[in-house]
Amino acid sequence: MARRAVNVFSLSFLDAMTCGFGAVILFFMIINANMDERTRVALELNQDQIERYQLRLSSAEITLEEEQENVIQLLEEVAASSAFRDQMIAELQEAVIELEVLIAENQELQDSVSSIEEEIESLQNENEALSANSIDADRVGDRIREVRGDGNRQYLTGLRMSGQNIVILIDASTSMLARNLIDIFRIRNMDRDSQVSAKKWIQAVDTVDWLTAQIDPGTNIQIIAFNESSWSLFEGGVDQWHQVNDGSQLNDAVNRLRETIPNGGTSLHSAFSSVRNLNPKPDNIFLLVDGLPTIGEIEPQRPGVSGRERLEYFSRAVRQLPRNIPMNVILYPMEGDPQAAPAYWLLSLNTGGSMMAPSEDWP
Repeated sequence: MARRAVNVFSLSFLDAMTCGFGAVILFFMIINANMDERTRVALELNQDQIERYQLRLSSAEITLEEEQENVIQLLEEVAASSAFRDQMIAELQEAVIELEVLIAENQELQDSVSSIEEEIESLQNENEALSANSIDADRVGDRIREVRGDGNRQYLTGLRMSGQNIVILIDASTSMLARNLIDIFRIRNMDRDSQVSAKKWIQAVDTVDWLTAQIDPGTNIQIIAFNESSWSLFEGGVDQWHQVNDGSQLNDAVNRLRETIPNGGTSLHSAFSSVRNLNPKPDNIFLLVDGLPTIGEIEPQRPGVSGRERLEYFSRAVRQLPRNIPMNVILYPMEGDPQAAPAYWLLSLNTGGSMMAPSEDWP
């Protein structure tokens, strides 16, 4: 049998193809292995980066919450500031309105003071011209006390010493030492003799001395001194009358007054409350005072008192007075109290009494 011929080319080609295919497979296997490793490494890197991003995100969220809280707090502060500003604006507007009212009231009071001063001056001139008629000649011999001195003491034609029951109220507060604050502070720091001999206080005591000299025998009288409280210058309380039969009782009362040192604030409420407790009611009241009260029913808790508060104390004190009793005011005006004269003038006018502001050399 003849041998088959072998094609060397065919075998070589197949071998080459087989080897090439195997090489390709091996190449892809190597590449695939490298890709898996690179993918794993990349995944690990990405995971680390994701975790870092998550940490940054969590930190950013916390920061955002804090910023939101800060914004809310700022908004609340802005709202509070706006409300406070609105409140301050409203209070400022009210203060401006109140100031305008006070300016208008002050102008009215100044006009009233000027008018009253003119009227007082006119009355003083009239009193001086008619002084000889102040007390009837028939009553001179009935007096139980005599007051001697220079000048014409019967100048008070407007003060009527009539009635069976008469009250004399005299302010014994610190302000009765002088007519201005500087002299008041100066005299207050001096010795006792200097205080009881202060010119203004001596004038007030001499006025009480003169008034008591006009009292008829048998008249019931009560003399009450007052500052922050009130007390009788007679032996006994402020709620009882003392019938005058001779001059000894009145002399003792005036002497006690001369030894009194003006001290403390001024409480008309205390003085008028004492008058209200008298039975029977007075027929005439004589008030010697130098200004509006500085104390009301309750002792103030802070130093200083405004003009408006003093007027309010005055109005409340007047309500303590019994009705239909003439109030005769002798005013020793102080510097810095312009509202006193109009207030006391209206009080005497409304009660049917009279008012005068004596010169420094009277009585």
